[in-house]
Amino acid sequence: MFKKILIANRGEIACRVIRTAKRMGIQTVAVYSDADARAPFVQMADEAVHIGPSPAAQSYLIADKIIAACKATGAEAVHPGYGFLSERTSFAEALAAENIAFIGPPVNAIAAMGDKIESKKLAKEAGVNVVPGFVGEIEDTEHAVRISNEIGYPVMMKASAGGGGKGMRLAYSEQDVREGFDAVKREGLNSFGDDRVFIEKFILNPRHIEIQILGDQHGNVLYLNERECSIQRRHQKVVEEAPSPFVTPEMRKAMGEQCVALAKAVGYYSAGTVELIVSGADPSGKSFYFLEMNTRLQVEHPVTEAITGVDLVEQMIRVAAGEKLAMTQADVKIDGWAIENRVYAEDPYRGFLPSTGRISRYHPPVAGWTGDPIRGTNGVRVDDGVMDGGEVSMFYDPMIAKLITWGKTRDEAADRQVAALDRFELEGLGHNIDFLSAIMQHPRFRSGELTTGFIAEEYPEGFSGAATSQDLVRSLAGIAGFMACANADRALHIDGQLGDDLEPAECWQVSLAGHSFEVLVSEDALLVDGAELDVSLEYTPGDKLVVADVAGSELAIKVSKTRTGFTMTTRGAIHKVTCLPSHIAPLAAHMIEKVPPDMSRFLLCPMPGLVTAIHVAAGDKVEAGQPLAIVEAMKMENILRAEKSGVVKQLHASAGESLAVDAVILEME
Repeated sequence: MFKKILIANRGEIACRVIRTAKRMGIQTVAVYSDADARAPFVQMADEAVHIGPSPAAQSYLIADKIIAACKATGAEAVHPGYGFLSERTSFAEALAAENIAFIGPPVNAIAAMGDKIESKKLAKEAGVNVVPGFVGEIEDTEHAVRISNEIGYPVMMKASAGGGGKGMRLAYSEQDVREGFDAVKREGLNSFGDDRVFIEKFILNPRHIEIQILGDQHGNVLYLNERECSIQRRHQKVVEEAPSPFVTPEMRKAMGEQCVALAKAVGYYSAGTVELIVSGADPSGKSFYFLEMNTRLQVEHPVTEAITGVDLVEQMIRVAAGEKLAMTQADVKIDGWAIENRVYAEDPYRGFLPSTGRISRYHPPVAGWTGDPIRGTNGVRVDDGVMDGGEVSMFYDPMIAKLITWGKTRDEAADRQVAALDRFELEGLGHNIDFLSAIMQHPRFRSGELTTGFIAEEYPEGFSGAATSQDLVRSLAGIAGFMACANADRALHIDGQLGDDLEPAECWQVSLAGHSFEVLVSEDALLVDGAELDVSLEYTPGDKLVVADVAGSELAIKVSKTRTGFTMTTRGAIHKVTCLPSHIAPLAAHMIEKVPPDMSRFLLCPMPGLVTAIHVAAGDKVEAGQPLAIVEAMKMENILRAEKSGVVKQLHASAGESLAVDAVILEME
């Protein structure tokens, strides 16, 4: 077994590998860029080596720097994590030339399956069903248009070396192909150093199901069941679960055996994932097609670990050291259900725009990397790589943490997600915690009727918060009244803020979610509109998280004080609560309302990012929907379009400029 390994990655996956290595008694080496100098993974490792500036192209993507760090520290093997160099054949070859073990598959398997175009050719030759499409070199945009017309719309354009949802565009028409083909090529080149693109038929109402593969260097290959990854946004997975609510035992066996045969055909070993697209319209489960094979560990691997009890990182290390798998296919079981939610630095209330900046408060529901290494603490596991005061940089992926829950049933795992998300405190930047909670509560999610179009179909107008029941609104009103009374009582005893003769109000007018309530707080009871509310809680003014018992059920609420009440966040929704003493509340109607300025004539930068192109000039006439500019943020290109027809009056930015959120790009007449 290795004595020391280097992790050629960053963030939560670096922490993940370090945790297992430490448990195995293996020393670890971290490598880090300028941006990550104070990151948790650097502190967790036994040693750390600085490898360059913040951009990945100048640090994490330079193989020579990784190898130099191995030599300097005596690391015998490298775990690449996912992304970066994890699927680069040249990196694995360079390590082999220096007699450094690669904790991953053999070079020939990476070459055969890591390239989406070549892998489809091999799969087709092996008799595996593949999605109809063009497998080969695409010369230019005109060639792409001809191919797309032959296949029939809609089509998907994908960067051959892509992954993680990057370098992908869905085209419903020839115009979409013309607008998107070059962007896919650029994203492929910028993110993966490869601008080749392939085009395939887009399956309507598809489900995204993948099979986890694990093999050793002695010819043994197993499948560790499936994961459902259908809930995606912009082709980026948001929610993953294992097993799938759609897959039957017969379907699982057919998929698994086909994927194992494919892996054996290329001599695969280590952990890998075969991704399949499945027609949800076929109840027989026979309509599944090969998409690609990811020759690395997947972001969503914890859900497989939770239902099988297998530590995939440990198995990868043991396989790389030459050990045989200590299990057979018959040993692979399904115990319970697991769900993973990806907590992203993106704001669903503002169209999921990327959000960067400093994290002012970070308190996950359980501390990261604590409890059981597979199922966490009481079925809640947090895989993270950030901390209070840390910064989410524009240079890397926007994922902050992964929240994994396990339960005996799917509903139990989902319920634990909702409860854990309520306790997940994250401040300082936009995040998707409320959106994840809304998905977990959504009736369609609970029914298991999933497709990759779930988010677009269920949130066509964007996200404004989860639906809230009248009972919950009433409970929040009562809790707000109780907190207001506690705050007033505190003020009475601090510097005489209420004066010598005033007593804290007992009766409060509470308004939220379009409803108004009269809340009476006494020593004996808490009354909402005259009816007693069965609630108990402990609250100290200034508490950020309030946990209440409402009629025997726990309710966690994130709270912040405002001038006229509170902001209360729970169950996937933000509630602006006005809470005033009943004798003062009528006066609120006479307050002057400040009207925000009209900014409709301006094109504003929706997120911190780099302007890569301006498509118009002063004096140009534009039509609604016409592309005006492109802003790149977190390795993704965002096309900004005209909301209405008009004439460009003045440009305020140019290509190459880095802009802050809401910076003016151009002004219309």
